[in-house]
Amino acid sequence: MYNPEFKFVVEPEHFDKYTDRELLQYCPGATMYMPGFKDFTPKILDHSMPGLTTMVLCFEDACPEDRVPEAMENVHHLLSTVADAVDSGELDPDYVPLIFVRVRNVRQFKEFGDNLTKKEVRFLCGVNFPKFNMYNGEGYFSYLQELNERFDEILYGMPIIEDAEVIYKESRIPQLLGIKRILDKYKPLVLQVRVGGTDFSSVFGVRRGVDYSLYDILTVRECLSDIINVCGRNNDYVISGPVWEYFRAPKELMFEDLQHYGIEDYLMRRQPLVNGEIDGLLREVLLDKANGFVGRTVIHPTHVKFVNALMAVTREEYDDACQILETDGGVVKGSGGNKMNEIKPHTNWAKKVYNRARAFGVIKNESGFVKLFAVNE
Repeated sequence: MYNPEFKFVVEPEHFDKYTDRELLQYCPGATMYMPGFKDFTPKILDHSMPGLTTMVLCFEDACPEDRVPEAMENVHHLLSTVADAVDSGELDPDYVPLIFVRVRNVRQFKEFGDNLTKKEVRFLCGVNFPKFNMYNGEGYFSYLQELNERFDEILYGMPIIEDAEVIYKESRIPQLLGIKRILDKYKPLVLQVRVGGTDFSSVFGVRRGVDYSLYDILTVRECLSDIINVCGRNNDYVISGPVWEYFRAPKELMFEDLQHYGIEDYLMRRQPLVNGEIDGLLREVLLDKANGFVGRTVIHPTHVKFVNALMAVTREEYDDACQILETDGGVVKGSGGNKMNEIKPHTNWAKKVYNRARAFGVIKNESGFVKLFAVNE
């Protein structure tokens, strides 16, 4: 939508909040957080950020406690106004992003939910649950289920695993197993599992610099590994990556010489690509994909197209995934003639790649990543 001239090998599929969960859980991509008191309604009505497909209006960290009532009123107004604009034909529903709210706690979630209307719920995709743990998780999801039943609608939950009890080594595994039991109980309502990087880092008084990845922070890397191990086995849940804190918008993107080289050659060998802030983001997203994360939280609009572009699937990956899913068993040569596709061990990988392709499209090769994001909007 932000780069309409780009030609995909396989186009991304259309989606909205009513898309089947099997696909929709892969679709949020770059999920941008913003303070709940900020009036984002004009930007939605004007379609001024076409690359943004998922937004979270925050009542928690991004919102001072004394502004929470104002923020809740603002979100009710936004949802109601968007619904009216769609119903009147003023706004194409395809231009409405997936809208979530991040609540502060169960009490505030209930306060917000008790004032929701049927009209507003049509354009609210779900709720993000901060500092989700084995103690508060049941309260969040039981009330979410109540809202689903009250409105006969679908509202998803996205728990954010960022609580100190999870980063502490001695309590991590009991916490994660308790969290997993709650998620399994309410699985049809779980869209994604989200993870915190900043909160985890803060426990140890560390902060990654612009030249480092979150995967370089040992305590955080270890925790993320355990979250994937418990929640990501057998593709049980889609897990999204944490936020990248640095941004510097490039004035113009010029990439005449990059078509001769792979994007990973630049990023992993630390050759300048865009600028230090964006290169660091891209490098971390590549590591996200290598470790099984899909999409990530973003806090600046300049990050959106870079994250979503890198979520696209190359033709070789897509052909391998299709070959694996269409073959009964055994071992076959991969589509590029350069790898072994062992059907059973690679099936979970193939399912994830295939669904990512449905959400973000298929590109010819790595040069397509740059062509996707190298546009000046």
